[in-house]
Amino acid sequence: MALVKEILGCSMIEKSPFLKTFNRSQNRLNWGRDFAPIDGFRRRVRRRAPVVAAISEDLAKFVKAEKAVTFKVRAVLTVRNKNQEDFKETIVKKFDAFADQIGRNVVLELYSTDIDPKTRAPKKSKESVLKDWSQKSNLKSEKVNYTSDILVDSDFGTPGAITITNKHQKEFFLESITIEGFACGPVYFPCNSWVQSTNDHPNPRIFFSNQPYLPDETPAGLKVLREKELKDLRGDGKGVRKLSDRVYDYDVYNDLGNPDRGNDFIRPLLGGEKIPYPRRCRTGRLPSDTDILAESRVEKPFPLYVPRDEQFEESKQNAFSTGRLKAVLHNLLPSMVASISKKHDFKGFSQIESLYSEGLHLKLGLQDDLLKKLRLPNLVTRLHESSQGGGLLKYDTPKILSKDRFSWLRDDEFARQALAGVNPVNIEKLRAFPPVSRLDPEIYGQQESALREEHISGYLNGLTVQQAMDENKLFIIDYHDIYIPFLDRINALDGRKAYATRTIFYLTPSGTLKPIAIELSLPHALPGSQSNRVVSPPVDATSSWTWQLAKLSAMHPIYKLLDPHMRYTLEINALARQNLINADGVIEQCFTPGRYCMEISAAAYKSWRFDLEGLPADLVRRGMAIPDPSQRHGLKLLIEDYPYASDGLLIWEAIQNWVRTYVARYYPNSSDVCNDRELQAWYAESINVGHADLRHENWWPTLADGGDLTSVLTTIIWLSSAQHAALNFGQYPYGGYIPNRPPLMRRLIPDENDPEYASFLDDPQKYFLSALPSMLQSTKYMAVVDTLSTHSPDEEYLGERQQTYTWSGDAEMVEAFYGFSAEIQRIEKEIERRNRDTGLKNRCGAGVLPYELLAPSSPPGVTCRGVPNSVSI
Repeated sequence: MALVKEILGCSMIEKSPFLKTFNRSQNRLNWGRDFAPIDGFRRRVRRRAPVVAAISEDLAKFVKAEKAVTFKVRAVLTVRNKNQEDFKETIVKKFDAFADQIGRNVVLELYSTDIDPKTRAPKKSKESVLKDWSQKSNLKSEKVNYTSDILVDSDFGTPGAITITNKHQKEFFLESITIEGFACGPVYFPCNSWVQSTNDHPNPRIFFSNQPYLPDETPAGLKVLREKELKDLRGDGKGVRKLSDRVYDYDVYNDLGNPDRGNDFIRPLLGGEKIPYPRRCRTGRLPSDTDILAESRVEKPFPLYVPRDEQFEESKQNAFSTGRLKAVLHNLLPSMVASISKKHDFKGFSQIESLYSEGLHLKLGLQDDLLKKLRLPNLVTRLHESSQGGGLLKYDTPKILSKDRFSWLRDDEFARQALAGVNPVNIEKLRAFPPVSRLDPEIYGQQESALREEHISGYLNGLTVQQAMDENKLFIIDYHDIYIPFLDRINALDGRKAYATRTIFYLTPSGTLKPIAIELSLPHALPGSQSNRVVSPPVDATSSWTWQLAKLSAMHPIYKLLDPHMRYTLEINALARQNLINADGVIEQCFTPGRYCMEISAAAYKSWRFDLEGLPADLVRRGMAIPDPSQRHGLKLLIEDYPYASDGLLIWEAIQNWVRTYVARYYPNSSDVCNDRELQAWYAESINVGHADLRHENWWPTLADGGDLTSVLTTIIWLSSAQHAALNFGQYPYGGYIPNRPPLMRRLIPDENDPEYASFLDDPQKYFLSALPSMLQSTKYMAVVDTLSTHSPDEEYLGERQQTYTWSGDAEMVEAFYGFSAEIQRIEKEIERRNRDTGLKNRCGAGVLPYELLAPSSPPGVTCRGVPNSVSI
């Protein structure tokens, strides 16, 4: 194939219909939890043998001429129209069509990979304009192709870049450019970017062809353009960013609070020596009026800044807006119900279930009045028409109720969800008994566990605790140390009660887990008072309800590789800062820690380690697996039927093999990795700026060879795709039924000395329901997790890429990607087979939900399955 390229001047495969089925993805790069993207990866290119300069075949007779002749090549620009335009956009569009006729054009200039020997500057074409913009201005199709004839000399060489100057008033979305007329065949320029008007950004936009190059092998004619493009993307930490900008920069989390609204809305700055935290995308807004260290807020519906190409595309925005509307409706309606009735608690489990079957009943006429006030007739009509029987007021039935309405009550289901639910990454092997706290006793006092051998010995089938630990039979979910520092403040909040919990599980001979003890801890109180207690499985009616309460606890090739795994991440993180994790936002309103939610997140970050975030390393760290070279993945799972781990290892291996193949293609030698200045700058910036507070830790992986690079990239892709899917898309299917996973509790478990104990004994079900979130809290939470669990219609799943035919000009990597895609499809079939295996009791059986959170594909909606390429919700 390489020989054919040398002879013909380009790849024959590049011309084939097979390659035209390929797709490419968006232009973005950011990894981690709202970390600002790294400056080194925008439009790069790859190591490749030089291509013989080519001219139009029609003019081949002029090749021997002493003086270069001029000939035409054709540029075809594919522009994506908006499906819906407001009145202002329509007027501007018509004005641009008129202005185009009088010289306010879209101007193109084509650049060669060669240097002009006379000027020693990049060789370029004559300027040209789109000749059919005004004629096609009224076309209503989703995509419109515009053409332009470009004059080039016969010795132009290989086109490598093109610049676009938009002299119109309005930005437009440029999907791709194809240059036709060179002997080597069509040259593709993947764009997928907004081209701004010169009124906003006077400099031309630069786009590179789909041929990747490492920095040191950038063709001479493209070096200046490559450096300029990188400079345009880098921020300098100054100025207010406007929505049309494409600048990537970092900042601390100083925009979650709103001190101008009063003391109740003040939140601490996250990031820095006092409270270490990763960095976010910088917006540069002015400080608030009352606190110079706090950035002023931008409240919905006004958008927060993210680089223009990172913003939701129209289909994603529409889907998100519809979901957000549902959340608004489900928020407003319970508020009205609460205003009609002062009774906020659920009266019984049937009332909870009626939210799915009957919905929320309002007084006659109230619903119509509400819809009028919302002034969103199109979206409301769509929602109303898509439902039956007044479904606008109804919630979808969570999947947890689909097989067994009472499964949430069973101990085996409580334990199964630790392995196959929405949070399967916190369970660990029990290594010491009683469990030991790592909190500083000088600050928090002695934190001795109340767990004793007599609490659990009766459930160990004759084993001692030490024997059970030695035989890998005991496991723990431990929230003690993360909660204790915050509990006094949490429990002082109105309507919030919580414990720091430890739950002990026993691995039964059938391969399932059984919860055998739950320790509930409070900060040290007055002398003689009880600060921690142990709850065991029930032996009578009273302890049964106590047990239920206790279970409810709180032009570079690497850019081309990572690009789809960062799609929409900055936008969704900006929306989270605006609506979810901000002061008095959804998270604070709906979850137990309230205003301390993000501080707890920051406390957890102190022990975060990137080198242990990959799935194999994480399983070993938690004691859920041991290294075993004889096993397929080099690991032996201590619980063989651990769906998250067993399915996850299949996906991890597929990602790792794909990344290893890709890295080996461009970095055959260790020196290639070390000498790639853009790669090393990206990695250094990720650590030193993105994680500035942990930059001095000695556990950061080195980046010295292909193996190091493969490990780092595999971990990034795993976190942004499969792990996020496993933790995110089951939120409503499991948590939409509040008793199964209540986001907060309003009462502590009473003991015999509490005044409430008599009322608990008198009606334990009523007490249990009063401890759950109120109807208002519950319906608000359900609306949020319903939105967060939804796949949008334009979701891009693992093994998929948009416009692959323009993604890369490297046919070998295109073929390797198809191999990766085929492996992902094979994994999906294997997961389906496992879910039919009756021997795997954590994923198959009467009343047991199949584990599909890591099944790669999914239709739109709340499906409890599907692995998107990126964190896009």
